[in-house]
Amino acid sequence: MTAEQTHAGRRVLVTGAGQRLGRVIARELALRGAEVLVNDLDAGRADAVVGEIQAAGGKASAAVFDVTDFGSVTAAAAALGPVDVLVNNAGNAGRPAGPTRDDFAWFTATDPADWDGFLKVNLYGVMHTARAFVPAMVERSWGRVVTIISDAGRLGEPTMAAYSAAKAGAAGFSRALAREVGRHGVTVNCVSLGTVGPDRAEGEPDAPELAQSVGRYVIRRSGRPGEVAAMVAFLSGPDGGWVTGQTYPMNGGYSFAL
Repeated sequence: MTAEQTHAGRRVLVTGAGQRLGRVIARELALRGAEVLVNDLDAGRADAVVGEIQAAGGKASAAVFDVTDFGSVTAAAAALGPVDVLVNNAGNAGRPAGPTRDDFAWFTATDPADWDGFLKVNLYGVMHTARAFVPAMVERSWGRVVTIISDAGRLGEPTMAAYSAAKAGAAGFSRALAREVGRHGVTVNCVSLGTVGPDRAEGEPDAPELAQSVGRYVIRRSGRPGEVAAMVAFLSGPDGGWVTGQTYPMNGGYSFAL
């Protein structure tokens, strides 16, 4: 089955796209006809995803830079040129391998050095890329920004205060930016995630450790990366043009939104 070419002719930058959810988003948007710039800190990971997309007949190239370094981001923007769609997917603790159990602790047992990685990648990373790439969208009177946040930012999670603050900050920033750039044909939205598991077939059960963590969800399973990618495709495509400043929860009913 061939995907509808909703993104044909569009250039898309997906941050943190060298693995996991970002990889799936990049592949989905390429399948829909986009030229995808695959960002990652690790050139090998970025190149691997580029290879997968090209092997499937899509268009992609690597964009290796650190979203937490504004100089690196602005240099990349100058080298890459304008993009039509920015997907802010890079997140977690700001390390290539992601956070570990040791990264999460009661707030009263932490200090500012413990917060830094979360704030840099989840908040400042989003602001850096928006500052670098959105002006060209405004100039051309068309653009889409989609930022992946977390229900930790909507609800708050114990032992995850800095991460929750950073994700909530990214959502607040996105709402403000949406009000600034909407008149120029640029939309800005967030997708707020519960637990998303690895790629798996529909109906395939979660691993035992994940199954336990989603026991309170109305739909008692973790999300699939492809489901998130489909939401990103909607918000970044032509059918999402009258949606801006919104945060869409994708969480199996862990929380509801009006």
